[in-house]
Amino acid sequence: MTDAAALPGQPRGAVVSGPATDRAVNVLAPNPSAMTLDGTNTWLLSEPDSPLAVVVDPGPLDEAHLRRVIDTAERLGKRVALTLLTHGHPDHAEGAGRFAELTGTAVRALDPALRLGDEGLTAGRAIEVGGLELRVVPTPGHTADSLSFHLPADRAVLTGDTILGRGTTMVAHPDGRLGDYLDSLRRLRSLTVDDGVRTVLPGHGPVLEDAQGAVEYYLAHRATRLAQVETAVEDGYRTAADVVAHVYADVDRSLWPAAELSVRAQLEYLTEHGLI
Repeated sequence: MTDAAALPGQPRGAVVSGPATDRAVNVLAPNPSAMTLDGTNTWLLSEPDSPLAVVVDPGPLDEAHLRRVIDTAERLGKRVALTLLTHGHPDHAEGAGRFAELTGTAVRALDPALRLGDEGLTAGRAIEVGGLELRVVPTPGHTADSLSFHLPADRAVLTGDTILGRGTTMVAHPDGRLGDYLDSLRRLRSLTVDDGVRTVLPGHGPVLEDAQGAVEYYLAHRATRLAQVETAVEDGYRTAADVVAHVYADVDRSLWPAAELSVRAQLEYLTEHGLI
């Protein structure tokens, strides 16, 4: 889900497929919508001199897109050796099974139901393919199974739907929980402070060159929305739908159903902390 505000470091112009960092190439899926922005960013990662590549989030079950990802790898002299998922929403993961068939790769994810192969993904795990190193960062909140991937060599982090390239994301209650999401944002902020992460490679929208600014914006945005929801309840707005109509009045109505999930997560958080 997106909101109306821009993020720090957001580049001008539309999202396009192509190189984003020395090791990351975006192949944009043809599934644009209010929820997916320009479409799903399928990330092709590899060391410049390696013949092996990793794909993060093959995207929807769209045969032409999946083959375009493989073709892109082949044009770069690469073979896809592993598929990773940031989380299980269909716009990121629906095509993973078919992509695994086309490439002969395992699919690794936090959720065992999404895996193809014996290995999953755990917090802090380092993944190495053809000299490329990725580190698994648990970032639940948008969904319970959400992960990010730290790419140290490029000072970058792939965030799936935890941080978007434009606007803000939803907390997909009841699977997603606001407390978890806030902890995840703080974990990503630590990457920018302690590990020198500068670039966000999001699951949707353009690349963000100011990772710390983006995380700080998200934290501030969540604090503002939470205060607005708390005030709305104090003013007599009791149901999630009523709160959405009041607090998200400036947001496109097509996004209100997603906003309601976030509001439910906010109400749960406020209740658990004794604030309403």
